[in-house]
Amino acid sequence: MPTINTGLRKEVISIYKGNSLASTDTHMIELLNLGKDYPQGFDYFRPRLHKAFMANAHLKDEDEIRRGLARADFVKKEIEAL
Repeated sequence: MPTINTGLRKEVISIYKGNSLASTDTHMIELLNLGKDYPQGFDYFRPRLHKAFMANAHLKDEDEIRRGLARADFVKKEIEAL
């Protein structure tokens, strides 16, 4: 069974809820924090964000995880543009 790269795990946590342990500073503003200013409200945003991350919790391949991080980064930029 392949082990998950701890650096990738830290990046995923960082983009979700913010964690200073991330190996890169590209996720300074985390998605969960951006949800506080979401037009439909935090109560609408948080369960959907959680559901999106849980839908990808089964990923083990590093390339797939990196694609998920890229998608999360895209979503973050879209929310910042609102």
